[in-house]
Amino acid sequence: MHNQVSCGQSLAQYLVPMESGFQCAGCGEWNTTSVDASAGRRQHYVEDCQVCCRPNLLHIEYDPALQQFLILAELEAD
Repeated sequence: MHNQVSCGQSLAQYLVPMESGFQCAGCGEWNTTSVDASAGRRQHYVEDCQVCCRPNLLHIEYDPALQQFLILAELEAD
């Protein structure tokens, strides 16, 4: 299951972590997270769901046309 969310922020405006979110690919609950724009336009890391504790692999990419980050969450493979 893939869930895509945009945080609606311009990369040029934010060089510090900004609050964003993703929907857990396991239980579907909304989670808040921080995207560190200074880490680059493409990022990948694992973050546990704040509700069910299952690890979500987050694929984060900045879309210059939309001027926002897009987050795709999927369950981490065992």
